[in-house]
Amino acid sequence: MRYNKYLKWFAVASTVGMLLLLLGGALVTKTDSGMGCGRHWPGCNGQLIPDEITAEVLIEFSHRLVTGAVGILIVVLSVWSWKAIGHKRETKFLSFLAIFFLILQALIGAAQVLWGQGDFILALHFGISLISFAAVFLLMLLIFEVDQKFDADKLKIRPTLKWHTFGVTIYSYIVIYSGALVRHTESELACTEWPMCTNGDFSLPSNFWEWVQMSHRTAAALIFIWIGIIALHAIRHYKNQRVIYWGWISAFVLVTLQVLAGAAVVLTKLNLYLALMHSLFVTLLFGLLTYMVLLTSRSKTK
Repeated sequence: MRYNKYLKWFAVASTVGMLLLLLGGALVTKTDSGMGCGRHWPGCNGQLIPDEITAEVLIEFSHRLVTGAVGILIVVLSVWSWKAIGHKRETKFLSFLAIFFLILQALIGAAQVLWGQGDFILALHFGISLISFAAVFLLMLLIFEVDQKFDADKLKIRPTLKWHTFGVTIYSYIVIYSGALVRHTESELACTEWPMCTNGDFSLPSNFWEWVQMSHRTAAALIFIWIGIIALHAIRHYKNQRVIYWGWISAFVLVTLQVLAGAAVVLTKLNLYLALMHSLFVTLLFGLLTYMVLLTSRSKTK
């Protein structure tokens, strides 16, 4: 069945919008622009539209505008998808996730502006937005019938790969949270060398900030190794199932780029463009992993 071409374009616009929203949120955090509009929400510095524009005001206010626009897109997309492809088993669940977690991340952002939040709560903000992005991304793939083009219903995946797919996706969320915690606790430069905190020194971290930084690096190293092992397994056993074969190769490429970007951020003393690329690779990787989960949940056991 071919779906309305306007729904497809709407799905693409919503997915791109969510990606811009995530990168905009990362930009707000990395430039310390979260208080650019003061303790006012949804207005800015006591006005509906601020008349005094600084860099911090521009970044924060623009992010709020994008959030509002993307929120409208996602609500429309979710309702439209529910009606158009509601017969696909994942559609209604993904539509709910997209709206629920978008609202939740907006409320957490508003609470931070109005009352302030602890670092451990703020670190959830990016991850919550990421779930909404993944839901919108998967809706787009369902609308474009990507699952049918790859014969997703005919895949035969071994139980071992199934468990690793679910496990590494859940673990990736932990890695993402630890990375957000590094930023919100201002631990980015607690260790100015890479890969060790101080190269040649294998002693344990000496303070809280070094623990946060090195815990994230360790978690990132583990997911790099884990996805690498899965990719090798897919290359060896799934050459005749293209979506699995190329999916895990792509996941390994993305996790490699993520690790390299993270290292470059430290070595360049927090270069903003590299930091945003790091966030982009994380987002794309999580989206791909959730797609692999969707495929795995549909496959027959081999």
